[in-house]
Amino acid sequence: MKNAKLTALREEVLGYSLKMSRSGMAPATWGNVSARDPESGIVAITPSGMEYETLTPEDICLVDLDGNKIDPKWKPSTETPLHLTFYRHRSDVNAIVHTHSIFATAFACANQEIPVVVATLASGVGGRVPVAPYQPSGTEEFGLGALKAMGDRTAVLLANHGVVAVGASLKDAYTVAELVENAAKIAVYARVLGEPWEIPADEARRIREKYLTKYGQKG
Repeated sequence: MKNAKLTALREEVLGYSLKMSRSGMAPATWGNVSARDPESGIVAITPSGMEYETLTPEDICLVDLDGNKIDPKWKPSTETPLHLTFYRHRSDVNAIVHTHSIFATAFACANQEIPVVVATLASGVGGRVPVAPYQPSGTEEFGLGALKAMGDRTAVLLANHGVVAVGASLKDAYTVAELVENAAKIAVYARVLGEPWEIPADEARRIREKYLTKYGQKG
């Protein structure tokens, strides 16, 4: 499908997929990345089971919000139902990064939320990273469970599976994925040293609001 906006979207999805893979946050062919065109609602998503280093922008799949393939060259990610669930229910979300990063996934496997022991997690997520109950992956139930557990935050752990990070753009979603993994690592190391002090929920919300309105060149 030839369309300048969709071509750019595919290129961006591929770029962040490679970045995710090279960072170690998604081993082998696992993990997936998608982005939605807000005007058409078309979603660009990584194909199922293909090595990221071999992909070209044309290999990035295009689907509509019902999961219908617009470009049938390859089968889209098996987690497409998860991505589409978020797009259908969260109008603020236009990009999703699903990782299997080591430290955050360890929390998911222990069925433990990632505590707000570092202010950057409050900035990016708005509080603790919750855990969605275990569900078979690749199903709508899997997506609905993740959506419900995330609430109004920007990340959720998938029990015994991995991490979902969302944002208004791929840059935002990828940044959230990085902040979640970094916070999980810090929490583990802090526990080696002693009992970490956690930033209170109201202060985490204040930090998040400041990040959204004042950080960088805003405000």
